[in-house]
Amino acid sequence: MIRTLFLRAATALGLAACAPALAQAPLLIGQSAPLSGPSMAVGQDIRDGARAYFNQVNAAGGVHGRKLELISLDDANSTAKSAENTATLVDKRNVLALFGYGSATLSVPALDLVERAKVPFFAPFSGADVLRRNLPYVYNLRASYADELEKIVEHYSSLGMTRFAVVHYDDTIGQQNLAVVARALDAYKLKPVATAPLKRGQKDVSKEVAAVLKVQPQVVIATTSYLGTSEFIKAARGKGSAAQFVSTSFAGASALADELGDKGVGVLMSQVVPAPSRASVKVVSEFKQAIAAIDPDKANSFTALESFIAAKALVEGLRRAGANPTRASLARALDSLHDYDAGGYTVRFSPESRNASKFVTLTMLGRDHTFRD
Repeated sequence: MIRTLFLRAATALGLAACAPALAQAPLLIGQSAPLSGPSMAVGQDIRDGARAYFNQVNAAGGVHGRKLELISLDDANSTAKSAENTATLVDKRNVLALFGYGSATLSVPALDLVERAKVPFFAPFSGADVLRRNLPYVYNLRASYADELEKIVEHYSSLGMTRFAVVHYDDTIGQQNLAVVARALDAYKLKPVATAPLKRGQKDVSKEVAAVLKVQPQVVIATTSYLGTSEFIKAARGKGSAAQFVSTSFAGASALADELGDKGVGVLMSQVVPAPSRASVKVVSEFKQAIAAIDPDKANSFTALESFIAAKALVEGLRRAGANPTRASLARALDSLHDYDAGGYTVRFSPESRNASKFVTLTMLGRDHTFRD
């Protein structure tokens, strides 16, 4: 009897000792991103912007006493690897949410699993139409490409420019982006005077540049990544083109600036977050302080700042989801972010609209290799 009582007491003590440990299990957030390969500059900025905010939260005690853990898996810009990573994160690692995938192309393979597992898919780095149809569990933080392109076309049209050319990828997502540009131009009764379809990873763009410059466009809008966009701009300027060149935010400001170097001065780029140079904006100031501990060289990264803001909004959702959040409770909490001020950047989600923002501004690349508004 004494032995039995001792074993029962020891078991009870053991369970009591385990309880705090279980309660302190980290909140797992999963990410598949191009951390290597041709788009790694953007993927690493997305990862590091989120890490900067999560580290800050963890240092302050976490969310309801639980630390955040970002599990970042490298997909090397491969859709097959992105799909594989998603399965690993959702089914094996049992993450609460997926976060910050690097493009629409990398996000689409995750959508079926997201819907099946009912896991929140938060802040993919894309404004593509394919992700913005109020899909179940897909939460878009940034403005759409349509919002960006409307701003671009409005700006140049106000200057009397009418001859627009478009650089896009020659695939499904690229064709969708071209259609978005066409819609923006149609509002001004305009059509593209030329298009340049590029293969992903294409290095020699001389043929496409020659075809575009032949019709003498006043404005060239690029919807491609920083590598395709920079190759096209450098080749076109090397041929003496005086056209205005402008990119959507998808290219990644820091990556595009690095690739263009001195040949990028005067290039415009639409952005979906305030400029990192605007330290008077509260969330920008917070970002500057937090990213310094990760990588001070990323202090001017629009992409890292966007990811920092996204991480802040996700954490607010986790706080509202309670001490023991589930995927379902997190989704409900995110839907409740009707008018959340992230510090000068407003996030508006609801069950009827999971597209949080329409904020767009235009920036120009200066001689200091930095985009500023």
